[in-house]
Amino acid sequence: MLHRFAGMAGCLLALAFAGTQPSAAETETAIFAGGCFWCVEADFDHVPGVLSTTSGYTGGETQNPTYDDYSSGGHREAVRIEYDDTRVGYDQLLDVFFHSVDPTDEGGQFCDRGHAYTTAIYVLNDAQRQAAEKAKAAAEEELGIPVATPIEPASTFWPAEDYHQDYYQSDERILSRFGYVTKANAYKGYREGCGRDARLRQVWGETALRGIVK
Repeated sequence: MLHRFAGMAGCLLALAFAGTQPSAAETETAIFAGGCFWCVEADFDHVPGVLSTTSGYTGGETQNPTYDDYSSGGHREAVRIEYDDTRVGYDQLLDVFFHSVDPTDEGGQFCDRGHAYTTAIYVLNDAQRQAAEKAKAAAEEELGIPVATPIEPASTFWPAEDYHQDYYQSDERILSRFGYVTKANAYKGYREGCGRDARLRQVWGETALRGIVK
């Protein structure tokens, strides 16, 4: 009988303890277009709470776009971000996004020109739309000029080819105009040569790349 009561007490204690545990984290998704997807992926991989990033194409009309034809199909380069919503919120990701792009440029981003490289926020629900509109208004207030970044409903996201994923940290060697170098070194040369970070400092000053931990 004593063992029976001890067992019951143990079960009750376990149930009480279980009831005090925090709810499990949920993986949420954000989709941003911010010019070259290598750069967007590299930036968001360094945001605490981001679990994974995927470079891809979205927003266009054609099915199964590839790097050779996504632009002609009306797609933008974009990145799908999976994140732990107990560690970072969507509003925080929006703040990181705006401070890692030039949202005043309606013709592309940095040295990359054309619709395929323009910025956009692709929202998956009404809550994301409301948060995006609030973040856009905050960016316009901080900059004192209109923001060109559209807020659009998310459509099919097409992952880019494998060789584009994690490009910024790949040790694979490729032939470039500087000879054989790793993709990581080619990325660094591209980002500097394209003037991305220099332009971000011009646009945002000390708040450029806010929220990115490198």
